Amino acid sequence: MEPSTWLLAALATVAFLYAGVGHAGASGYIAVLALAGFAAAEIRPLALVLNVLVAGLASWQFIGAGHFRRAVFLPLALASVPAALVGGMVALPGPLLQRLIGVVLLLSAWRLLRPALPEPSAAAVPGPLGLGLTGGLLGLLAGLTGTGGGIFLTPLMILRGWLAPRQAAAISAPFILVNSLAGLTGLLIARGPAALPSLALVGPMALAVALAGALGAYGGSRRFSPLWIRRLLALVLVVASGKLLGLGG
Repeated sequence: MEPSTWLLAALATVAFLYAGVGHAGASGYIAVLALAGFAAAEIRPLALVLNVLVAGLASWQFIGAGHFRRAVFLPLALASVPAALVGGMVALPGPLLQRLIGVVLLLSAWRLLRPALPEPSAAAVPGPLGLGLTGGLLGLLAGLTGTGGGIFLTPLMILRGWLAPRQAAAISAPFILVNSLAGLTGLLIARGPAALPSLALVGPMALAVALAGALGAYGGSRRFSPLWIRRLLALVLVVASGKLLGLGG
């Protein structure tokens, strides 16, 4: 089976939009693949494979542009990876939890569009324990939902005044990368190598999202203004919440 032109274009659009804010697009890929009629068992591994690719490209661009903060990233990642591994080994959460998360993302999108937001301050960033607890919770959600967790982490960091938009994106991209790898590993442990999509199917998709994701990550890390990053992030959150609320098929 080879993906259609419209499907590749839709996946590329998702990759461009998400990579511009340091995300990789899993929730968008899930929505697009569901609309295209893919079976649920195929969607999760496909989304995670594409997520790993785009998250790697976004990490390279945002870290290379000098926005990365190692002291914030390490506690988050060290706690999130084992939690995402566990989450990837179990079934998706029930409809009630998915819809609750969808509402939270919608509220976050609305808040990001308001003019007054907290000014980033080093004093607002939790200590290693607080970051570790945050990373563990978000890692579990990442594994359960088949995403990298950045859809939850980026708005949290911006709305709590931890980091500026580009700095938050530079943390979220590698956070998504390590959690997507952990979630994919958990899926493989639970379902075996047969869970991986065929090269004929994932190859064209990977090429499309890689090209678009590289362009989006370059724009987000070096060209887009912080205000436009906030607006783009709000759009990404609306897309993700629509899927979780059952509006994406």
